[in-house]
Amino acid sequence: MKMTKITGKTLIEWGYTPGKWFKEALAYLNANELSEAEMMAYCDRFKPAPMIPLHDKAVDFSINIKAENELETTNVDAVIATMEALMRTPTVVDGAVMPDACPAGPKGTIPVGGVVVAKNAIHPGMHSADICCSVMLTNFGKIDPKLILDAAHENTHFGPGGRPRGKQYKLPADLLNEIKANSLLGEQNMLSIAQEHLGTQGDGNHFLFVGRSKKTGDTMMITHHGSRGFGARLYRKGMQIAERFRKQLSKDTSPKNAWIPFDTDEGQLYWEALQIIRKWTKLNHTTIHDAVVNELDAEIKDRYWNEHNFVFKDGDLFYHAKGATPLDEKFMPDITGPRLIPLNMAEPVLIVEGATTKDNLGFAPHGAGRNMSRSQHKRTKESMTKEEVFRMETAGLDVRFFSKEIDVSELPSAYKNAAAVRKQMTEFGLGEVIDEVMPYGCIMAGDWEKNAPWKRKRRKKKQLAAEKTD
Repeated sequence: MKMTKITGKTLIEWGYTPGKWFKEALAYLNANELSEAEMMAYCDRFKPAPMIPLHDKAVDFSINIKAENELETTNVDAVIATMEALMRTPTVVDGAVMPDACPAGPKGTIPVGGVVVAKNAIHPGMHSADICCSVMLTNFGKIDPKLILDAAHENTHFGPGGRPRGKQYKLPADLLNEIKANSLLGEQNMLSIAQEHLGTQGDGNHFLFVGRSKKTGDTMMITHHGSRGFGARLYRKGMQIAERFRKQLSKDTSPKNAWIPFDTDEGQLYWEALQIIRKWTKLNHTTIHDAVVNELDAEIKDRYWNEHNFVFKDGDLFYHAKGATPLDEKFMPDITGPRLIPLNMAEPVLIVEGATTKDNLGFAPHGAGRNMSRSQHKRTKESMTKEEVFRMETAGLDVRFFSKEIDVSELPSAYKNAAAVRKQMTEFGLGEVIDEVMPYGCIMAGDWEKNAPWKRKRRKKKQLAAEKTD
């Protein structure tokens, strides 16, 4: 008796979800004389695993922050609420928030100043687009800080895009080969951006700071930036990969908290790409520092660095630090010195060390954080001109904006009270200050958008329209 042909419709009627496996399965089922029970047993091998549910309640996390006033109460409440939503993510096993914590998106998004520990999972959304945002210090010894700041201004680059041709730095051959060998990084557009953005610092809260050691009087330069467009493009790819896994593994998980299982080919590849991005970012700092050293024919007395926006691995646990400084040496294989915590341009950069505790999970704050958004802060200064605010808040300092336009949202009053952050560091056991780099001056991008090409074009268009009307 001739066997009835099995079709995709048959499999759907049996309760199977259509997929690429249908073609292979149908060929096998129709080529072999099997009972219905045997056919279903064969097809059961292709059934997707049951969806992984969210935790019934938020996993406990350490709260190393407290409100000092009404504005901070609103901020702390929002931070705790977003962490409680995030800590129901199936992979999550522990977490902490730091004194500089503030929300970074809709409820459930990891806050700035947040640490989230996940098992066998990398969450791209928890390290964000600014992969490996980090700080580096070079000690120049007894050199006039103005000479350092002037040389730095000549050699650094802030704002959008990369360096123009003729002013680019060459990528080392070994790093270039590593980039090419990783399929997530080796595309031509990624190679181009890795080349063009080398030796650049971007915008926002990234800076180049010069000051003197409180302990020794030595002049020190500190840079703060991440992996620029190179890292941002990997982040976008990581989020796409994580979303594919989310649909297969845990549809109830928020897309912003999707993950890549580490024990998959994709997980191994993404982890390798993150390490390459880390190398590139460290090189980016080094390139800017060495340019200043070479211009002044100076000697390097000391140099060290640390990231504060990255994923750190310890066995099968992945520590996602979104604005948190690693204290524990196990997180930094190339550790050469203490850690750096900048506060704001008018405050010292703290040089810290510290022990890992149950509450800090091996981390400290990464800065002073914010209690309000940039736009909210600007509205509080509307009664004064930008120049008046600038003069009042930077008196006695050599503060420069690369775009030559003041960015009020990066002035000291835009940040939390530095003394309160330091007090809470002590109270919650978040690192010991062993020295301070007292501010001389700094460089930031400034309000580069004011004279961005599209804005100049728009102003010119309005001007021509007004001239025609006249």
